[in-house]
Amino acid sequence: MTNVLHECDVLVAGGGNAALCAAISARRSGAAVMMLDSAPRALRGGNARHSRNFRIAHDEPSPWIQGRYPAGDYWSDLQGVAGSAVDETLAHLLIGESAGILGWMIGNGVRFQSADDDALPYSRKTAFFLGGGKALVNALYATAEGLGVVVRHDSEVRAFHPADGLTAVTVLRDGRKETIRAGAVVVATGGFQADGDWLRDRWGEAADGFVIRGTPHATGRPLKALLESGADPVGASGLCHMVAVDGRSPGFDGGIVTRLDGVAYGIVVDRNGRRFADEGEHVGPTRFSVWGDRVARCPGAVAFSIFDTAIERGFRPSIFPAVRAASIGGLAAELGMLPAVLESTVAAFNAAVRAGGHTEGILPAKTRLAAPVAVPPFGAYPMRAGVTSTCLGVRVDCKARVLRSDGQPLGGIFAAGVIMAPNILGHGYLAGSAMTIGSVFGRIAGREAAAHARR
Repeated sequence: MTNVLHECDVLVAGGGNAALCAAISARRSGAAVMMLDSAPRALRGGNARHSRNFRIAHDEPSPWIQGRYPAGDYWSDLQGVAGSAVDETLAHLLIGESAGILGWMIGNGVRFQSADDDALPYSRKTAFFLGGGKALVNALYATAEGLGVVVRHDSEVRAFHPADGLTAVTVLRDGRKETIRAGAVVVATGGFQADGDWLRDRWGEAADGFVIRGTPHATGRPLKALLESGADPVGASGLCHMVAVDGRSPGFDGGIVTRLDGVAYGIVVDRNGRRFADEGEHVGPTRFSVWGDRVARCPGAVAFSIFDTAIERGFRPSIFPAVRAASIGGLAAELGMLPAVLESTVAAFNAAVRAGGHTEGILPAKTRLAAPVAVPPFGAYPMRAGVTSTCLGVRVDCKARVLRSDGQPLGGIFAAGVIMAPNILGHGYLAGSAMTIGSVFGRIAGREAAAHARR
């Protein structure tokens, strides 16, 4: 144990949306709050910097969201992607609390896009932040600091020492270990996707080809420390929320702009030039995550979206320029494939295309949006799996208390955000739900942690 240097009522580990909501909630409940963020101030906000919307249950239109999205519809959508791996009690708590979280966020400085604004796509399920995730993060930090929350960046939590009284936390800051004691601790530090060794342990060499879409500070050290302290794990360490991104994206922090939109329109081949899936099977928002997982399982964790000049007119381009060639063989050479293999793949596909936009007599079939790849010049985007977050977390109850395997609370430790999200969304993708989980359970965790600290 190192020297005790600080004490506070509630200590919040993390620097993103869930951590900020927990810190504000605890402070508004009367607690003295300290926030520890492993990132420097310039990179504060975690993955929330790249977010853009909340999924909200509502029974009537509001200035920020159109139509109706009843709780029953929300539950059906959640079940559709999470299946049986969902804690129904926590899921219904999320849905019920989501109805009021918009007003709470507005009360804490967050601004939302008008529902009448045509700049973003129509949605009856999600409300969009005005200015995006960075504006949300900046607004919440301004509120937290204005309320008196002490924020320390470059401070990484290394270990927890749960106790019936004050819980001690070991922190690494400026190369030196410190110990902070608190009446309660909220952990909102996300997943472990920035730890390449941990990913490689679960995914093998394929992990070396993954792109991390968000913060490089989501190393999972606090998650590992919680598990070592006896927290009950939930979810699976071998699953990730991932989408297909342009393979030339930066290793970290590429965000939503690196996502590839047009995968369903052309064909997709592996690095050997062969198709391996029905490109038309998923054409809605789920297509992004479906293709992330497919690419992750390809040889070398790489694939290529192939299209011609006519097909290219139907989708939004990548932020990187397409690889182009006057012929399919020339395109194959540019991509490092055997020209004869890609030429054979494209010729077989073109011969199988039928009126109505599907194929016949070829495997895998393309069931929708099938069109010949025939009009030069031809184009391609390299694809890689872009990891948003991992799917291993800690079990919590309705008060956001971290639970041990015997179902009892782990001292005065609470959790919010991605680190407990697998209780509700163990795998799959539901747009805007991660931010809602972070805000709803951040608010609950902060309030309950403050109450615990006052005992």
